[in-house]
Amino acid sequence: MEYPSKLIENAVEEIAKLPGIGRKTALRLALHLLKQEKEDIRDLSEALVRLREETRYCDQCFNISDATTCAICAGTKRDRSVICVVEDTRDVMAIENTSQYFGLYHVLGGVISPIEGVGPSDLTIEPLVQRILNKEENIEEVILALPATMEGDTTAFYISKKLKDLEVKITSIARGVPVGGELEYTDEITLGRSIMNRQKL
Repeated sequence: MEYPSKLIENAVEEIAKLPGIGRKTALRLALHLLKQEKEDIRDLSEALVRLREETRYCDQCFNISDATTCAICAGTKRDRSVICVVEDTRDVMAIENTSQYFGLYHVLGGVISPIEGVGPSDLTIEPLVQRILNKEENIEEVILALPATMEGDTTAFYISKKLKDLEVKITSIARGVPVGGELEYTDEITLGRSIMNRQKL
């Protein structure tokens, strides 16, 4: 692709590094930014720099936070006997948006994936074990809310093995046919799990 300016080309190169953004979209964004007020662009760049330099992680659950303890862990109305283990912050946001869960979280920061070079030591599994061992926290249940993938299942299996000798109930989120889903369009694995995990009406 020919660019009218080296500055445009450099901007497109950087924007295209973002996930899900190709060169055409990057060019469209760069041309859009070019039309904005200088102050708006400066605000955007400052927000991005602050995002990278000032964002921290909660000391307890490893969720993205503005302080040493995130708002969820600091909340006085949460059920502190339950921890929901998730892959990343996006999962916390998704579960919170349901308004159906009121316990605490533990963000692993990924899932075990030997192909990508991610092992158990690269995740926050050991701090999770320490949270459960800490009698002051009084954790009674650990919910594994991990992706329904080979990597997610591997991670869930590894964590359940690490926790099996501890006095804690281990559960996982239900997997099955989505609400409004047609059986004929549901993949065999999901449908099979739905049948195996059927509920009494």
